[in-house]
This record gives sequence, structure tokens and C-alpha cells, in this order.
Amino acid sequence: MRRIKTRIKAPFGEIVIEGENPKEILEIIKSIPENFIEEVTSLISRKLTPPIKAQLEGIVEFTTEGPVITTRKKLTHYEAIGLILYSMEDNMATAAQISKLLESSGIKSMVPARLNEMTKRGLVFKPNPSKPDFKLTVQGKRWIEDEVLPKLRGQES
Repeated sequence: MRRIKTRIKAPFGEIVIEGENPKEILEIIKSIPENFIEEVTSLISRKLTPPIKAQLEGIVEFTTEGPVITTRKKLTHYEAIGLILYSMEDNMATAAQISKLLESSGIKSMVPARLNEMTKRGLVFKPNPSKPDFKLTVQGKRWIEDEVLPKLRGQES
């Protein structure tokens, strides 16, 4: 008897399931854990995406204090704050932490005011309104990856 193949398109490529008959294929599909695709996608993206430290080489230096901007290229205050948040673990920090890191980078900025404006633009948000932490939104991360980093690497399109 011939084997039956089913191809399932996923964000990372394709999953091929083989069985002797349609019933066997359905049983295999039913046995797949609910979050299987998400977990595999996450694992693959982590393996294929260069670590943040490698992406930011020559732009940000990681110190015991936190990420410090080292690029000599001109940055707006928004870009500098976004870059600091992007470099932080979980893309999150308080206004005071960001101010301190920008100061160490040689950048003077009214961080709370800029964070307020960045919140209105949809680049950052407060995950917990009762805490002082600000976090990059998905849009904010995309902005850093698609506009700010290429500009700093000289790949402006």
C-alpha cells in the first residue's frame, strides 16, 4: 500500500506528515501539541537571528551598567532612547535608567518628556501603569530594526 503525505505550511517552512492512510495522518495531527508551531517558530528564529550583541556591534557597548551607545553617528533623542530600550533585556527600562545610560553615552535628553511623546507615537508603552517601566512596542522594535539600525550601519535605503 502507498503512503500518504501531507504538507503543512508554517511560518518557518513546511511540516511533512506521512501515514499509511488518512486516519493515521489525522491521528498524528491530533497528537501534535497545541503550541507546537509557535514553539518551533520561536526556536528557529532564535537560532537563525544573530544575537542582539552581534547586531549592535560598533553601535552599542554592553557594560556592567547596561548598554551604552558608542556610535559617532548623529542620533535623535528618540532614536537614542529606542536603541537603549532595544538593547535592554526584555526591551524594558525606567526613565531613570535610560537617563543614566544616555548620560554615560554622552547624550543629554529630557527622557520622561521623550518617552511620553514616544508613547503617543506607539513606539513605547508601560506594561504595568503602576510601575515606572517603559517597554518598546512591536512597532518600536520594527522601527529600530528597519530604520534606525540600517541608518547607523550606513545602509539607508
